[in-house]
Amino acid sequence: MATSDPVYLRVVADIRRQIVDGSLPPGASIPSRAQLTRKYGVGETAARHALRVLAAEGLIVGRVGSGHYVRTQPVLLPLHRLRFHDHHAPFGADISSHGTRTTWDWRTEPAEATPDIAQRLRLDDSAPVTRTHYVFRGDGRPIQLATSYEPAGLGETAAEENLRGPVARLSALGFKITEIVEQVYTRVPQPAESDTLALPTGVHVLHVERTHWAGDRPVETSDIVIPGDRYRLVYTHPLQS
Repeated sequence: MATSDPVYLRVVADIRRQIVDGSLPPGASIPSRAQLTRKYGVGETAARHALRVLAAEGLIVGRVGSGHYVRTQPVLLPLHRLRFHDHHAPFGADISSHGTRTTWDWRTEPAEATPDIAQRLRLDDSAPVTRTHYVFRGDGRPIQLATSYEPAGLGETAAEENLRGPVARLSALGFKITEIVEQVYTRVPQPAESDTLALPTGVHVLHVERTHWAGDRPVETSDIVIPGDRYRLVYTHPLQS
């Protein structure tokens, strides 16, 4: 974040250090802009920019009419990827193991494959696909988003995963799933994702690209969006003797 007043970095570094080492515990009040200018000998612009950077990093939160406070960092819950792949609702089964009640909404629609989805499903660009949007909730709160894509005409709609898991459903359609591949990366959330998941400023999301393979054919691919400040992904790799 460029600025014409680089002295703000000194303010950011010192407050960040205090938050990390516990000198400023969760909930502690952050000095106001006027207090920062006096304490660090910087201008109003530098003080204001320092607060913006700390908020963007997810270290502090602002409260209208009250000031800024150290943000409480949540405990990351484990999400065991692929552990419940044969369950009728794999994500729900994992979250339920933490004592959380899970529900989900979905909407299915015909669509055309974007270049990225066409490549993942080995289809021609703009080929017809079935697209299903999901919003998963834990105790009524949105906690995961997913969008699933399948070649059009594959069979039952993806929304019927609510009765059977993707592996069982695809197997019933004659596709023996031989491999599930997941690629994971972090990114800045889109505005709609931030709103739906109620993400604090500065929090990134974990983006999982998941693809079900039947031999050498990809038959389903999904984009799964998980709040980066609430969960950690766990992968188990059994070793055959």
